[in-house]
Amino acid sequence: MQISVLGLGYVGTVVAGCLARAGHEVIGIDAEPRKVELVNAGKSPIIEKEIDQVIAQQVEAGRLSATTEVAVAIQQSDVILVCVGTPSRSNGDIELRHVRRVCEQVGAALRVHPGAPVVVVRSTLLPGTMRELVIPTLEASSGRHAGTDFGVCVNPEFLREGTAVHDYLNPPKTVIGELTRASGNVLASLYAGIPAPLIRTDIETAEMVKYADNAWHALKVGFANEIGNLCKALQMDSHRVMEIFCQDTKLNLSSCYLRPGFAFGGSCLPKDLRALLHKAKSLDVSLPILAAVLPSNELQIERALQTVIDHGNRKVGILGFSFKAGSDDLRNSPVVELTERLLGKGFELRIYDGAVRLASIHGANRDYILHRIPHISGLMVSSIDEVLEHADTIVIGNAAPEFRDIPRRLGLRQTLIDLVRVSESRSASGVYEGICW
Repeated sequence: MQISVLGLGYVGTVVAGCLARAGHEVIGIDAEPRKVELVNAGKSPIIEKEIDQVIAQQVEAGRLSATTEVAVAIQQSDVILVCVGTPSRSNGDIELRHVRRVCEQVGAALRVHPGAPVVVVRSTLLPGTMRELVIPTLEASSGRHAGTDFGVCVNPEFLREGTAVHDYLNPPKTVIGELTRASGNVLASLYAGIPAPLIRTDIETAEMVKYADNAWHALKVGFANEIGNLCKALQMDSHRVMEIFCQDTKLNLSSCYLRPGFAFGGSCLPKDLRALLHKAKSLDVSLPILAAVLPSNELQIERALQTVIDHGNRKVGILGFSFKAGSDDLRNSPVVELTERLLGKGFELRIYDGAVRLASIHGANRDYILHRIPHISGLMVSSIDEVLEHADTIVIGNAAPEFRDIPRRLGLRQTLIDLVRVSESRSASGVYEGICW
């Protein structure tokens, strides 16, 4: 396949070299003549493990060349990969202008392109940039229509400096955000033989994935450093602590707890986090990331409260109010907190939780209900039907299996607020409201 790569920085150089290595005819494009000269001389314009040898071999084999002429390169290409600089908070406007300028150049070349090439953005762009900036600029500059006269895809890269060639050949995943299935098919063919899951999705999701990845990586570094700072103050080996921590691949290094939803609660997480922060304060150790967790959790409760208020119905039903499905533990349950705030604002409530029945629970939980939240115990009913008969707004508070068919049982004027995603639907005004989806 004939491919052009715009931008011969860290990403573009590695992508160009590896695609040529896979047998494609690749033209690298860059505004800096020196970078172009280096590539055409078989030398890499960047310092990166293995890339020098790749560039040298592919230039010698005649599969890789470079130019400063955008139009000439693109007119020969089936796929156009955009690998230019991307926006940050400090210089985002400048770099977006650069992205716009590149799109104008690509669009001008598309105007006289004999075929229907696929334009692929590998640069990291904030969600919405493709539809708000890239695609309109390409269409305006080319006089052609995206999705019919040329294809458009987003293909975020997951390359780390220092191991970029290895990461290209062994990625954790390959993500394609496609405007049309046909354009995605063309791009997917470039990754045939790459040993990684191939995920095809919409453009906005593909844009967001890279930011989610990098924010998580930054959070992991900050978390490990804060644990390390506290361990040092306690004269402990932080590396040994985290070595043991990382051996848990069921909860710690896994998809557990990474599903957007409602606030956490229970007897462990809030209590232990507060204890850790108290200990750090006594040692004069600042833990700003960990200190932000409980306020963030509180904001999710506020978000749920405001969502109920915004729907304007005074009769509210709550299905599931223990902190976790299958448990009768109400201690630090965020749904109990939400319920108390709704009561305080005058809402008429009915509450059902199959795991929380006064006749069948004993000990601390029974005492908690009768003495700590007696005003709530009086609102408990014995069936889902009683809640549905009462409420105009129904809130699902935990993921008990018996709540899965609730969306199909709603009346015409009832609204469902889902805190745990029992439905795969997206929010629809006045009908279904996911707390963060």
